[in-house]
Amino acid sequence: MIRSIFLNGFIAICTIIVCILIFFSIPFDRNGRIVHFYFAVPWAKLILGVCGVKVRAWGQENLDARANRIYMTNHQSYFDIFVLLACLTVDFKFIMKQELMKIPLFGFAVKRAGYIGIQRDNPRKAVQSINEAVEKMKSGVSVLIFPEGTRGINGRLQPFKRGGFNLALRSGCDIVPVAISNSYRIVPKGSLKINKGSIDIHIGRYISVKGYNRGNITQLMDKVKNAMLKQIHQRGIDQNSGSKAKMGRTDRR
Repeated sequence: MIRSIFLNGFIAICTIIVCILIFFSIPFDRNGRIVHFYFAVPWAKLILGVCGVKVRAWGQENLDARANRIYMTNHQSYFDIFVLLACLTVDFKFIMKQELMKIPLFGFAVKRAGYIGIQRDNPRKAVQSINEAVEKMKSGVSVLIFPEGTRGINGRLQPFKRGGFNLALRSGCDIVPVAISNSYRIVPKGSLKINKGSIDIHIGRYISVKGYNRGNITQLMDKVKNAMLKQIHQRGIDQNSGSKAKMGRTDRR
C-alpha cells in the first residue's frame, strides 16, 4: 500500500513538472513534435522504470515514420499510455476523451502535443472533432485510437466501436493493429495499486483500407480485431484466463 501511495504521488508530481516544462516549448514547437519526443516519451519511460514495469516489444520493424497511419490498440490499463509512448517510435496523436483536456495543466499539455479530444455525449461536437482528425491525417499526421472505447477487465478484448473505422475510411489511412497484454495486471481497472511486472506489446503489419466502405465496414472491424487476437495468442497469452505460456525477449525497459 505504501509503495502504491508513493508511486501514485510520483506519477502526479512528475506529470505536473512535465506539463509546466512544456509551457516553455511553445515558441519552438508548432506541431507538437517536440512535446511528443522530448517530453511525453521520456515522461513515460521514467514512470515505467520507477514503477518497476518492464516492457517487451515485438514488431517495431512494422513502424514507418514516413507513413501517416491509424494505430489501433486494445485498452487494459492507464499504463497502456506509457507503454505506447515508449514503444511506438513514431510521431502520433492520441484521440482521447474531451473531458481529459479540461484537467488543469494536463489539458494544456495534451493540446500542445496536438492530441485530439472527442466529446462523445455531444454528436455535433463529436462530428467536428472527427472532421478535425481527418484534416490532420490528410496533412500527414498519424493518430492512435482505442477502438473498444474504454478499458476492459481481465485483459479480455471488448467489442469495437465504429468511430475509429469511419475515421480510417474518410482519411484513407491504413490501420496498424497493436496488441497489449498484461497491463491489467499492473493496475487493474478501478484500482490505485501499482504492481511490478511485465507488459507485452505486439505491433502488427498495417491493414489497408482499400476496398472497404460503410457497407462492409464490419469486415474491416473483424479483420483488425482478429489481427489483435492473433498477436496476443502469438505470445502465448490465453485470452480467457490471462495465463502466459511462453516468455518473449525483452526489447525495452
